[in-house]
Amino acid sequence: MIDIQNEMDTREVPLQKVGVKGVKYPVTVLDKNNKTQATTASVDLFVNLPQHFKGTHMSRFIEIFHKHRENLTMNHFLEMLEEMRVRLEAQKAFGEMRFPIFIEKKAPVSGMPGIMSYNCEYEGAVWDGGRQFFVSIEVPVTTVCPCSKAISEYGAHNQRGIVVVKLLYSDFFWIEDVIEMIESCASNGLYSLLKRKDEKFVTEHAYENPRFVEDVVREVYLGLKNFKVAKPFKWFSVECTNAESIHNHDAYAYTEFGEKE
Repeated sequence: MIDIQNEMDTREVPLQKVGVKGVKYPVTVLDKNNKTQATTASVDLFVNLPQHFKGTHMSRFIEIFHKHRENLTMNHFLEMLEEMRVRLEAQKAFGEMRFPIFIEKKAPVSGMPGIMSYNCEYEGAVWDGGRQFFVSIEVPVTTVCPCSKAISEYGAHNQRGIVVVKLLYSDFFWIEDVIEMIESCASNGLYSLLKRKDEKFVTEHAYENPRFVEDVVREVYLGLKNFKVAKPFKWFSVECTNAESIHNHDAYAYTEFGEKE
């Protein structure tokens, strides 16, 4: 059959990325307590296209990803991209995979179990002689305003915050451990199930641990610098967005550490 993609293109315009975007697929990722976990991912896969190629082979992206879908650990994700780069005769391959992980979390007093979901993302690139891989983790938290607590005769306003960390991968770590550290840096973490005695506890615990959005980012920054991993993170970013409960806008803070290259 005629292969139009392999025909020559004479326009002399190289393309930095071509591929497939928004692929919804069941995948398997690592789970600290249960070894593996099945989840659903939204995937973007690309390679560069030299100027003399008319097009790439879109079906090969799905073919290769399908083969690797049951073993998408952090290291193996890059191996999948390298196979894609070689099969498609490209200089560079890119991939992004967004997925939720689910963690059973017990209420702090009653011990009642519930399931929390946390959004994660893998973002990788491989080229001849090099590779780079980032892991992003999104964690919802509770924050109580220190200023409100200090100036009010009773009570203090609180809000839900979203902390997002992006880590340059250098050595294996558990996503669950990063989530636990982030939650400890806020006024309180969130739970899917709380009985009345649990609600009392988390309300009072948050009140005794007020945090500005700036406080959360600084505490998470220090937590990542001191994170117990064989090779320290060479680069990371931390951001927090608080959906303010007494303002019609959000509060935001961001910082980063190290060098990406």
